[in-house]
Amino acid sequence: MNEDNLRAFYQNTSTTGYVENALNARRHRDKVIQQLLEKACKSEKKLPEVGWDDDLIEYVLQELSWMDTNRFSFVAGAGEREGRVFSNLVARRHFGFAHGIGRSGDLTEPQPKAIGSTILNDITNKMLLDVVKVAGIQAAKKCLLVPMATGMTLSFCFSHIQNTRKIPKDSGFVLWSRIDQKSCFKSMFSAGLLDILEEIPWQGLVPVVVDTVAQGDLLSTNLNEFRDRIVDLGAENIVCIFSTTSCFAPRGCDDVINLAKLAREYSIPHVVNNAYGLQSSLCCHQIEQAVRLGGKVDFVVQSTDKNLLVPVGGSIVVAFEEQMIDNLAKSYPGRASISQSIDVFITLLSMGEKGFRKLLLQQKECFEKLKISLQGIAEEFDETVLDTFKGNRISLALTLSKYSHKDGLAAEIGSRLFRRGVTGARVVSANEIKTIENRIFDTWGSHTSSPKNVPYLTVAAALGCRSDEIDTLCEKLRQILKEIDKEALQKQ
Repeated sequence: MNEDNLRAFYQNTSTTGYVENALNARRHRDKVIQQLLEKACKSEKKLPEVGWDDDLIEYVLQELSWMDTNRFSFVAGAGEREGRVFSNLVARRHFGFAHGIGRSGDLTEPQPKAIGSTILNDITNKMLLDVVKVAGIQAAKKCLLVPMATGMTLSFCFSHIQNTRKIPKDSGFVLWSRIDQKSCFKSMFSAGLLDILEEIPWQGLVPVVVDTVAQGDLLSTNLNEFRDRIVDLGAENIVCIFSTTSCFAPRGCDDVINLAKLAREYSIPHVVNNAYGLQSSLCCHQIEQAVRLGGKVDFVVQSTDKNLLVPVGGSIVVAFEEQMIDNLAKSYPGRASISQSIDVFITLLSMGEKGFRKLLLQQKECFEKLKISLQGIAEEFDETVLDTFKGNRISLALTLSKYSHKDGLAAEIGSRLFRRGVTGARVVSANEIKTIENRIFDTWGSHTSSPKNVPYLTVAAALGCRSDEIDTLCEKLRQILKEIDKEALQKQ
């Protein structure tokens, strides 16, 4: 809308002053957007201090989408990929963006047909770097939003490292600190890994599971076994070390600092699965210190949904050298969906730095409340909250020693919690055997082959958790334990 034409239209009328007032409001809105774009070109923070309102976010989304060729009013596409969208509902859901991001073989390369999409994706990656630094990883140099969930993004990183590191074709090992989540183990197979026990021709990498060790109730990294495996297998045959920060209690954050030192000592790449660790100052501190103290950390992968509260489907890859991210982006096959970039772009503008910091503080407060509340229930029902607080500040474990897995009582507690709306709690029986890609894991779910053979309940106070949710959880858990105790007495 042309300001001069508006002024001319209302010239010498009583409306002139009102028009100027409206134009001032419009200029203020445009100035906010201008500042975002200017900061994206400089070294200043890109993430707004205070979140934007929805109208302003929608306005900038429309402005950017109009820069893509599929939104041109005079377009006459003569190709097979012109951003054509059949359904108006789908087009509105994506704010008119249809070309995706990147070009064939590079996630960050500008897309000539989609300059608006390119700008949106570039700003999103830069705002993510601010978020990572606010979370505590100050040494981070560059971020890449990958439109795949954590497991597939880990596979992407493994494949990239495999292709750039010269490994003999009869080896190719990945040293993995055990964590009992299927996606973690399967991420290695999706990258072309095969079981070390299978006698078939070499096709990719070989996962080597390093079991955890107990430090009291906490399960942590077996550094001695890592070193032994490196010596036995030969550093030149190892593709990377694969560590994990955030996980279900009683598993704690890996000793990323000393693993990074090992990686540096033997010149082995190191990938950190920081799935929901951006919300944990403990996890971020481990990564930050690992880099600051001279350790080797190549890529750190975290989930967008767990750390930024967006729908599932994206991951953030962090590196401590810009070239590492540039090279990784160039190894992506084809274009990529812009859907995750739109979600994160909207969320970060809406949240702002203050909003993110508020969520981080809320998570800490909820964890403390959950710990105290569970300890009260443990005392009431003669159970124990495992002492894993030094290594895990998100998840907690409550023993269910009175509720034998043989009688199905422990599993029944989990089932009743789920039926009553407590969807995130898990009961671990400590006797399950799981087979994944021909590899057998004893005592699956307990993160170790030597558990304390006591079923337990894990719950988490993750980012976005509210104080009233903890009240509801504990109230329902207390009710269920009373019901099961009563039913057990009646059977006697």
